[in-house]
Amino acid sequence: MVKISLVLSCLWFAVLAPAAHAQAYPTKPLRIIEPAGPGSAVDVFARKLSTPLAEKLGQPVLVENRAGANSAIGAREVARSAPDGYTLLHANINNSLNDILTNDSCCKLNEALVPITMLTSTPLVMVVNPTVALHTLKEYLAAARSQPDKFTFASGGAGSITQLLGEKINLTAGIKARDIPYKAIGAELPDLLAGHVSTAYLAPVVVAQHIQSGKLVALGVAGHRRIPILPDVPTLAEAGLADVEASGWNGLFVPAGTPRSVIARLHADIASIMASPAFRSEAVNLGYELGGEGPDEFTAYIKGELTKWGKVIRDAKIKAQ
Repeated sequence: MVKISLVLSCLWFAVLAPAAHAQAYPTKPLRIIEPAGPGSAVDVFARKLSTPLAEKLGQPVLVENRAGANSAIGAREVARSAPDGYTLLHANINNSLNDILTNDSCCKLNEALVPITMLTSTPLVMVVNPTVALHTLKEYLAAARSQPDKFTFASGGAGSITQLLGEKINLTAGIKARDIPYKAIGAELPDLLAGHVSTAYLAPVVVAQHIQSGKLVALGVAGHRRIPILPDVPTLAEAGLADVEASGWNGLFVPAGTPRSVIARLHADIASIMASPAFRSEAVNLGYELGGEGPDEFTAYIKGELTKWGKVIRDAKIKAQ
């Protein structure tokens, strides 16, 4: 009888343990590891989120920058952290592209690092310098086909989403615009405005004022619908190039093995924050879409991204540098 009682006690505690953990969590400060540099758009969003998240959790939420290696340095740190819900990764699309290019198992999304929720997704806008004297995507593609290698496009280097979008357009439209790589996001803007590079794929908030002032011409939005910040700019599909979409996205992840109850708590609190009028209004004004979907939906989205961009990487023969 004593042995049976002990077994039953162990089973009872095993059932209660996850619930007790969820009720106790969190009991100390949380860290969000930001794999991009201070002041970047994703860093600013992480810090904006950290304040209301700290209020909901009743514990400080600290944002720590670990930039470098195309966002891989921060990912490695979180993947090696204890799976207890106290160290989160603010991953971005670069992390998923790293997974394809390097095949490094240390910090793969959906495997070593599991999703909580997507935070934002920003469709890129295809813009050209006015000196190309083209005003529609159809005109651009026709000119590019008749004059191979005339046009250039700026990118963030091998494996960046801007390079992949440029190559996807090359493959889909049958053109050969030349890739001009830059070392940092946004570094191409001065050259684009000066006409040293003819084409770029940038975030709406970066190019909106230049489009409105006539310093750049927008040919299309690489999203599934038009965006409020640029209501007159058609999607690439509307402009004549179907099946070409590309967005810069980011979201929160934790090390594999983190209790599901903790992930559920974090997801519920974060989704509630992003549903607030303040966050929704800012998304409209800056041209991005807010996430908030659950871990399973985010997992499926990432799988789709890996499939889509993995094909482009193979077809365009892109290699890690």
